Amino acid sequence: MSDLLWQKSGVETDQRIMRFLAGDDVVLDREFFLFDIEASKAHVEGLARIDIVTAQESADLVRELEQLGADFRSAAFVLDDRFEDGHSAIEARLIERLGDAGRKVHSGRSRNDQVLVASRLWLKAKLLELSSICAAVANICIYRAGRDVLPMPGYTHLQRAVASSTAMWFAAFAEAFIDNAWRARQALALIDANPLGTAAGYGVNLPLDREYTTRKLGFARMQISPIYAQLSRGKFEMAALDALAAAVLDLRRLAWDLSLFTTAEFAFVRLPAQYTTGSSIMPNKRNPDVIELMRASYASVAAARTEIEQLLSLPSGYQRDLQASKGAIFHGFHRGLDALALLPDLLAKLEWDAPRMRAAIEPSMYATDVAIEAAIAGVPFR
Repeated sequence: MSDLLWQKSGVETDQRIMRFLAGDDVVLDREFFLFDIEASKAHVEGLARIDIVTAQESADLVRELEQLGADFRSAAFVLDDRFEDGHSAIEARLIERLGDAGRKVHSGRSRNDQVLVASRLWLKAKLLELSSICAAVANICIYRAGRDVLPMPGYTHLQRAVASSTAMWFAAFAEAFIDNAWRARQALALIDANPLGTAAGYGVNLPLDREYTTRKLGFARMQISPIYAQLSRGKFEMAALDALAAAVLDLRRLAWDLSLFTTAEFAFVRLPAQYTTGSSIMPNKRNPDVIELMRASYASVAAARTEIEQLLSLPSGYQRDLQASKGAIFHGFHRGLDALALLPDLLAKLEWDAPRMRAAIEPSMYATDVAIEAAIAGVPFR
């Protein structure tokens, strides 16, 4: 790790302690790095509006930030253990290229301010992605509900209960994922608040143009209280994970259905070949590994939420404990969205075995219909 930007003269750092303090920040900040650059550009332009940097310095800083983003995308710049974290890497690069102008970029900010706004922007992007995937799943389910109207058994308590259809099955998940898309947008509306300029929870004695940075970064509103900006960290992440969890819970139940329906005992469904794998020991088998890992994905989302919830047993203000929330949201959204992203194609391509499903419908499954018809005719239902 290179010299620390906050290093105090006469104080020797212990590398073991520094590794512990940095944790996985350098690796995790690769995920948030481009959002940190965008927020830094807005901050620089805001500083120019209050004459902390000159117009020329602002133009130079924004140019170098844009170049850093391009270099990061092309891998010409690598965020690695030369740096403590992504924020330090940005500042070091600007100082290297622009000298004293680069040293001004941190005016009116803290590293906590930086991670808070970068992770907030990242969460907004992930919730938009979640809403889009859920809408795609709902659209495919609606399409197939109208196209595929095949009789199949309906189950309660895992027992054959009534006659149902593939249209009813698809329609159920269509409605579920419409709600999931709506819930993602609700979570997005909640967290769409700009924390840039709140520093470490007490603001700074500068007339920062926070209205400008709010517009520039595309936030719907501004977080007013610097202390609340810190209180919202973790709470907003949990709200985003709750929206993700709602969709992944439905994915888990859908995957359970397909796990059962693909067994030889049911044999109602044939999965696309690319969604199965061969057994390493049983050459007769094709295993539904994808839907099994879809089922498992909820565990990662639930674990992420639990990790953040446990971090929040804190007093008000900023605490370093919150650093651990970055890993939680990264792993939760990574596993959850990766699983959901495979679902539209799977639903579009799975095939029903119509004769097998029709053969599974037996006379007793019409008992409820017979009872209802008798009730309409005047026979007491009981």
